[in-house]
Amino acid sequence: MTERSLQRLYGDPGTPFSSGLERAQMRATVLAEIPSSSPRPLEAVGIGCGDGTATAVAATRCEQTPGARVTIIGLDWSCSALDSARRHGVPVVRAVTDGSGLPLASGSVDVVIMSELIEHLADTDAALTRARRVLVAGGSLLLPTPDLAAWHGRVLLALGAQPLFSEVILRGIHGRPARDVVGHLRVLERRAPEELPACAGVVEVNITGAPYRDIPRPFRPLGRLLCRAPGLSSVLLASARWST
Repeated sequence: MTERSLQRLYGDPGTPFSSGLERAQMRATVLAEIPSSSPRPLEAVGIGCGDGTATAVAATRCEQTPGARVTIIGLDWSCSALDSARRHGVPVVRAVTDGSGLPLASGSVDVVIMSELIEHLADTDAALTRARRVLVAGGSLLLPTPDLAAWHGRVLLALGAQPLFSEVILRGIHGRPARDVVGHLRVLERRAPEELPACAGVVEVNITGAPYRDIPRPFRPLGRLLCRAPGLSSVLLASARWST
């Protein structure tokens, strides 16, 4: 998968940019629970904000949570995604995680949200380094990402099929059940998001689970139940805090 082919995919208005309301609400809960000793509101940035659904839900949740004062802006490369985010009322800026980096000053934000983004990136090292650069001392990184070892992925592998979140090529879906090509370059299992930020001075990483919206209806109660066991859940919600 080349950078140009990925840009064509993400620039296509038909490419899905929303991960679903339920996961957006769970991410919003994690954000609202980030403590702040500062008298000012937290400044947060959603890198790869997509259509803005998750960002808008997070902003609303924080408004409704006593003490969770958060101002959120969204960044994305796709113009169609940014247009959709604007319609959700999200302040947005067009940007990429590679090249010249993020259009933000060093130490300027309290929370960086990379929501289901890292699995799409060719250079995760650079993305994490740039996220660390813009965070204040003691800032937090929210890193939701699909789980390679999800319960349904284990079942599919046992049946000789490609895991649900993995991609083969961008021109079609091969070897796995799915409706959309989404451009995943890698899929992580539980230990990876726990260990990825460690080289940059992380002092705490918490992992919780989240469901996947496209699981067949009869299996959705099982998927929600297994959210209690990150490592089997469909999605990993990682929250990392950097040292002060």
